[in-house]
Amino acid sequence: MLRIEHDFTLPVGLLGDDGTLHRDGTMRLATAADEILPLADPRVQRNPAYLSVILLSRVVTRVGAVETVTPRTIETLFAADLAHLQDLYNRINSVDEPDSATEGSCPNCGEEVRPGHERLGGSADIRSIG
Repeated sequence: MLRIEHDFTLPVGLLGDDGTLHRDGTMRLATAADEILPLADPRVQRNPAYLSVILLSRVVTRVGAVETVTPRTIETLFAADLAHLQDLYNRINSVDEPDSATEGSCPNCGEEVRPGHERLGGSADIRSIG
């Protein structure tokens, strides 16, 4: 069964304005629009590393009691928490690919699979800056 939402626990936590530490949250699967639309954002065009901030602000649906996650919310995360969310994003949005060292054929359509093929959505693999 396809899981659309995934719960997470941040290693450090988002520090709220009132001093509350928010650690538990939810991230949903990314859509094509989540990966395409941020590319037109001027902040991403000026600084490509900002793509992960925009992407995460679109797919993280809740952090603790914070239910409106914005780019500013993601900007205020501690580096360990940002890296944790980037890793989670990459895990839940990846497609299981055949071992790139082997050739074979697709079990569904029979098309030949060759090593070194490119993935669609090159922006999907968001990386930690540090």
